[in-house]
Amino acid sequence: MSNKAFCETVLQHLNQVAPVTARAMFGGYGIYTEGVIFALIADGVLYFKVDDSNRDDYLNAGMRPFTYEGKGKPIEMSYCQLPDAVWQDLATLAVWVEKSAAVSRRAKKQQKRHKASWQNQLPLAPEW
Repeated sequence: MSNKAFCETVLQHLNQVAPVTARAMFGGYGIYTEGVIFALIADGVLYFKVDDSNRDDYLNAGMRPFTYEGKGKPIEMSYCQLPDAVWQDLATLAVWVEKSAAVSRRAKKQQKRHKASWQNQLPLAPEW
């Protein structure tokens, strides 16, 4: 199955539990809900966003993080493969979608805070 066909299947399934959309990116797809990316598709595999609040759920299910080769070494991203058992159970899937969306919302807030902090440290431009 092509990445595009897989993405359409994923969207159809996930839309049963949350309103989701997809955007093509880096040869795969970013999956969004409520304006935040919470999942991605790469090489025909669905990965959900993780942090310390939900990472163990994935690791305990035997799932591994999304990695790619960057500058000659593997780069691990904060996404883990979704377990098949979660995919099959819509009630559980809805919970895992919400958890990953919450991870993304927190990360987005932290980025904004970091950016605001950095911008406040810039010297004022001279007035001409």
